[in-house]
Formats: sequence, structure tokens, C-alpha cells
Amino acid sequence: MEHLEAIIDQIPIRHNLVSHFMFLGISQAYFLTIIIFLRSKASSPIRIFGWSLLFQAIVCTDTYLCYTGLMKYTLQWNDSTEFLVLMIAPSIYFFTYALLERRPFNLKKHWPHILVPLLYPITQIGYFLNPLSVKLNAYLDAYHPSISMVQVPENVTYHYQIIKDEFRWLVLLSFAIYLGLSIRLVLNSRKNRKISAKQIRVDKYAFTRNTMVFLVLLLTLIFVVYLNFEDDAGDHYIVLSMTTITYISSFFILSESRFFENSWLADRYETLTVDSLDIERIESTIMEDSYFLSPELSLKRLSERLEVNSNVVSKTINSELQLNFNDYINQKRVRVAQERLLSADFAHLTVEAIGNSVGFNSKSAFYTAFKKFVGLSPSAFVKQKKALK
Repeated sequence: MEHLEAIIDQIPIRHNLVSHFMFLGISQAYFLTIIIFLRSKASSPIRIFGWSLLFQAIVCTDTYLCYTGLMKYTLQWNDSTEFLVLMIAPSIYFFTYALLERRPFNLKKHWPHILVPLLYPITQIGYFLNPLSVKLNAYLDAYHPSISMVQVPENVTYHYQIIKDEFRWLVLLSFAIYLGLSIRLVLNSRKNRKISAKQIRVDKYAFTRNTMVFLVLLLTLIFVVYLNFEDDAGDHYIVLSMTTITYISSFFILSESRFFENSWLADRYETLTVDSLDIERIESTIMEDSYFLSPELSLKRLSERLEVNSNVVSKTINSELQLNFNDYINQKRVRVAQERLLSADFAHLTVEAIGNSVGFNSKSAFYTAFKKFVGLSPSAFVKQKKALK
């Protein structure tokens, strides 16, 4: 035991610019995680992003301890976060899936994706149960090969090493697979989205696209590091890149904060200028996922989604289109209703049911709006179109 402690005392503590940058990035990641967990709903895709960020922070903490030499005080936890490395790529995919597909992550449905991360620590039980001398030798071999290793008991077995030796390739394979799946989601969503080029806010499509770019760069860096370093000696380069990504993510999150909105700065009854909102942004918001067809849509709800004062939304629509909010939405709904009234796919529905399907809460509201914009009742419109065929 005395010999073990003597070897541990030889491990130097290293603090430099690299370690300081890693520490700041890791602290920022934990801070963002706390904010995300406090501010997001349990079912929100943002919560999944928070979990991914937490996994990265814990893994980076492990590497930070190894790089600085502080791991000598927590040797019993050496290599204990490897299974979380295998969770990073799947969690980013889950976030992309929930964000773009608008479907919640369901453990019963998606459990195969976390099977490898859960099975991996089971294969390493032998390592976790081995004495401290084994963990010390594993750390010295990776980070301080110049320091003599300690003698281990004769009855120690290394069966777990068969899987452990392939860990790096498991990580590369995981990142490659989930990067491919995530890129496919982004490309499919890009085909269906309608976002104005004038919209300057960082929308979810741009955010996920940038995430894919960072993943490609990270995968490339991991591959280069694994080719040039044995064991974990070059992992701090990976942590530096993940730290940079954390700061970039922080920038995007802060840029979306309502703190910088005029609607946040204004008093409750203060009149805001129309310049704080453009019609393209309103258009893209109501068209996204056919939000304008929702019967729950109202000026207040749209304003909340846009995070601006309702007076601004109303003024923008009125000044740009010479329509009030209700006419603006009803006009779009009536256009869809015209298509459905003539479509064979909706032939089984009554006129009233079609009105309900496009967001009108009552038959009278549908008929009034339809006649206002078409000049005919829905029934007369259908007869006219059929007579022209």
C-alpha cells in the first residue's frame, strides 16, 4: 500500500492554458444544463439537448481530471464515464428527431438505441471490481508512461480488456451511424420547410444544420486523434473542441433570449414599432406545420410563439396586407377549404366537417368567412366547379 501511495505521489499536477480553457467550457456546460432543466418542460426536445450536454460535461470532466493529474485523487472512478461517451451521439440524434419530427422520445420505442451504452458497462464489471492498482496502471499507461507501474495481485483477470480494446472503434462507429441518421432527418425536414430568407432569427432548422456540421468536424477530429494517440493521451484535444461547441451553443441560446426583444423592454401598454417584426416571420410561423389550421390559434397565442407584443403582430399584418388578424388567418383557411371541398380525399366529409378541419369552430363562422372571400357559399362553390367540368 505504501508503494502504491508513493507512485500516486509522483503524478504531477498540470495547470496550463489548455486546462483552464477546458475548465471554463465544462463549467459553462454544467451551467447551461441547469438552465435547460429549470426552464424546459420534461416533454420538450430542449430537455433532450440538456441531457446530451450533461453527458458531454461529465465525460469532459473525466478527461480534465486525467489531463491535469487530479485523477490521482479519484482513481477509483477512472474510465467510469466510458458508457456516457456512447450516449452522446444517440442523444444528439434523439434531440434532432424530437425537434424536427415533433415526436417525443419514447423509451419503449427507441430502447435499441441505448442498448450498446447500457451493455458496455456490464462488460467492464471486471475492471470496476479490480483493485486500485489496476486502475492506477491503466491511468499511468495512458497519461504518464514514464512513471513506473505498480504490481498487481496475481489473481487479477483482464477478460474485460477484450471489449475495452475496441472501445475507440465503438465510439467512432456510434458517431458515424447517428451522424448519418441525423443528417437524413435534417435533409428530409429541409424539403418540407418554408422559411423566409429574410428571417434573421436562428430557427430550429438552422440550429440542427449547424449541429450536424459540428458533429462532422468532431467525428473527423476524433478519428485523427485516435490515429495519432494511443489510449487516451490525446483526448484533451477532443474536449477542447467540445468546449468550443459549448460556447457556440451558448451564443445561439443567448441570441434567442427574450431579454433582447423590444416586447420585453416595453411596458405593458407601450406601443411598439412595427419595425420589430416583419411579415415574413409571421408567415413562416403560421405556415410551419400548418399552424394556421389549428382551431386554437389566436392573436395572443401567435404573439406568444413569436415572443412579441400582440399589438406589433396586429399592426404588421394590417400595414403590410391591409387585413386584420382574423381575415388574414381566415383567408388562408378558406383557400385550404376550397381545395378540400373539391378533393376526392375529403369527399366523405360534410361541408361542416371540412370547415372544422381547417380551423373554424362553428358552421356559421365557416360559411361567413367562405362567402366573404369566395363570394359563394361552400355548397354553391362546389356546384359551380362541378358544372364547369
